Amino acid sequence: MATKQRILLVEDEEHLLEAIKLNLELEGYKVTTANDGKKALKVFKEERFNLIILDVMLPEIDGFQVAETIRLENTEVPIMFLTAKNTSEDKVTGLKKGADDYLVKPFNLEELILRVNNLVKRGLSGEEKKELNTYKIGDKTIYFNSFELRNEDGSVTPLTKKETMLLKLLIERRNEAVSREQILETVWNYDVYPSTRTIDNFILTFRKYFEPDQKNPVYFHSIRGVGYKFTDNH
Repeated sequence: MATKQRILLVEDEEHLLEAIKLNLELEGYKVTTANDGKKALKVFKEERFNLIILDVMLPEIDGFQVAETIRLENTEVPIMFLTAKNTSEDKVTGLKKGADDYLVKPFNLEELILRVNNLVKRGLSGEEKKELNTYKIGDKTIYFNSFELRNEDGSVTPLTKKETMLLKLLIERRNEAVSREQILETVWNYDVYPSTRTIDNFILTFRKYFEPDQKNPVYFHSIRGVGYKFTDNH
């Protein structure tokens, strides 16, 4: 028997959650549910999914922030927003956070199923695309999965998990300013709110690792009043 495709459904309206779950299961999907943003991120870290369906207005952590956090770890899994927020501004925000589709409530169940089928198919065809596992800056290579920085001479500098997450965020958004708020949400995950100085210290450490001249950085920049930026023409 073929493996069932797995969907993470995140919705805080219980009757809607049950109705969507039932219809997706009738289509042959294996559905895992969560009714708030924190639970959604916990489940996402524990299991592998072929599609994430996300309500935007969720308790604990909203859907936009959940999507942003998921995108830091996985750039491939399709994400669909289900939401009552239907302004074009909301749609643009959703797509900027990494969503692949955006369906406004109230919606037609048949349309939802069609969109789900299309996203799952598209996701399966893209599975061979590589996740960001390594990245070279100058003569050093970051290994994200093993939290290591390997130098050209073969020596290894261990990286902390936070260093690795912040590097990954800045590299995935290279040549764009990343706000302090986004760094707090994705790297510190709402538990501890570091001061700006803490993030500055990470940037100083990255300069020590990568910059030929730390006083005149070419890769890692602090942008006053905005945040931080990694520049590279990779």
